[in-house]
Amino acid sequence: MNCGKKRAALKLKTVRGQIDGILKMIEEDRYCVDISTQILSAIALLKKANIDVLDAHLKTCVKDAILEGETQGEEKINEIINIIDKYIK
Repeated sequence: MNCGKKRAALKLKTVRGQIDGILKMIEEDRYCVDISTQILSAIALLKKANIDVLDAHLKTCVKDAILEGETQGEEKINEIINIIDKYIK
């Protein structure tokens, strides 16, 4: 596992803990704004983990595909463009 994926995995483990905490807050009928704040925090960390995964993908898979040939490189670039399109919607 490359270091980008390792960073993402650590963030995702943190998010897992945050989600457990959020569920507990809901079960305890805590203040809605506090719950929402924690949800937004988890979302932000998920986005950062996604950036780590995409960064690793660009530095390994995409780079290798470009070096191997034009068609494979273009396919990988199009995959990234599709992800970015989903990300900004």
